[in-house]
Amino acid sequence: MSADERPDLDSIINRARTSRFQTLVIALCVAVVVLDGFDTLAISFAAPGIAAAWHISPSSFGFVFGIGLFGGLVGAICTGVVADRIGRKPTLVITTLLFGVVSFATPLADSMTSLSLIRFVTGLGVGGALPGAIAIATEYAPKRARAGVAAVTFCGLPLGAALGSVLAAYLIPRYGWESIFIVGGVLPLLLVPFIVVLVPESIGFLSLRGDVGAIAKLLARMGVDEEERANVEIRPEIGPRCPSVWSLFTEGRALGTALLSAAVFLTLLMASLLVNWIPTLAIRAGIGTSAAILAAASLNIGGILGSLVISKLSGRWAPGVVVSLSYALGAVTIACVGQVGTSGSWLLGSAFVAGFLAIGAQMCTISLVATYYDTRLRATGVGWAIGCGRVGGILGPVIGGWLIGASVSMGAIFVIAGLVCVACAVTVFAIGRLVPYAPADR
Repeated sequence: MSADERPDLDSIINRARTSRFQTLVIALCVAVVVLDGFDTLAISFAAPGIAAAWHISPSSFGFVFGIGLFGGLVGAICTGVVADRIGRKPTLVITTLLFGVVSFATPLADSMTSLSLIRFVTGLGVGGALPGAIAIATEYAPKRARAGVAAVTFCGLPLGAALGSVLAAYLIPRYGWESIFIVGGVLPLLLVPFIVVLVPESIGFLSLRGDVGAIAKLLARMGVDEEERANVEIRPEIGPRCPSVWSLFTEGRALGTALLSAAVFLTLLMASLLVNWIPTLAIRAGIGTSAAILAAASLNIGGILGSLVISKLSGRWAPGVVVSLSYALGAVTIACVGQVGTSGSWLLGSAFVAGFLAIGAQMCTISLVATYYDTRLRATGVGWAIGCGRVGGILGPVIGGWLIGASVSMGAIFVIAGLVCVACAVTVFAIGRLVPYAPADR
């Protein structure tokens, strides 16, 4: 077989049936992201209990929420670049271990200062785990399914938040606010050995490094026959040896990177404002504690289901139009959340619909990022976009804390969140119109 006739790695993976091995790798990456979502939002579930125990105002938690997300920003950007240089698996193991250990230690905090420091370090871990997890999951999927796998993997965040809401509603009233952090620390520590043993290095990263032997073993585990394994074409070191954030703005990627970054920034600003403050706002409005906490779960469960529907519709029609329309409709439902009065059932229902449209659109926006960049820049691109999103995630809780401190009504706060959702719709629509977007198939 001549060099020109030899199939490349992606062609072989795309032709083969998805094996149990690939499914297991993707599932473990999703599990990391689920625990990431759990630990990221654990502080919002615990905040009312900590405020009561420490005799402080709930509005003072705006900084604590924000500093944790700032740690996520630093972790995502730095780890994304590191993962594209030294490997996705080692960074995934280290960051998962980090946020597990630090979350487990959170109950030792005895002041807002120590709590803020612990949340910053936790953020380094949870933010740093995302680029590696999403890159590995995406690259072990056939290229025809990569956008869907990226969306499903990122759905681990709201799923983790939803599970955290349910556990918090059960654990905190019975065992205190400390219990949610103990669970949030133990679970990642239990998962780390499975990652070490069962999750291989990204096959795309191995290809760039020209590791033919390791690739052959992985293809065998995927069920690829010996002849194809022997004839696969490996293309090492395509592009710069040490990718950087600047690479995301070269070779015609500048406009796409800028608009995708803006979209992720706005959507995470909107989501963090909603998820972090829904429990506190609902309790302040006179809704019971359990219903207030479960509202965050309802929002995130709606987001998971919505992402599946919106992703499927995006495959049939123009993605920019479908996702932007979902954001626009989500803006209306978000505003409605603030009008529920003291009805817990209406809060749960409106939060679910808002999550289905707005958070569901958010998941699909993130999947565009994972498929926009090729293998050599995928973790860097995901890390940069998530870092930009973390900036919005920092501003969301801080803005919410300022609005609560200024005695702004619950209805007005949710109208403001709806306006941010409108801005998300405009930005994604611009991506569909202005960016010559073609999902990466490398």
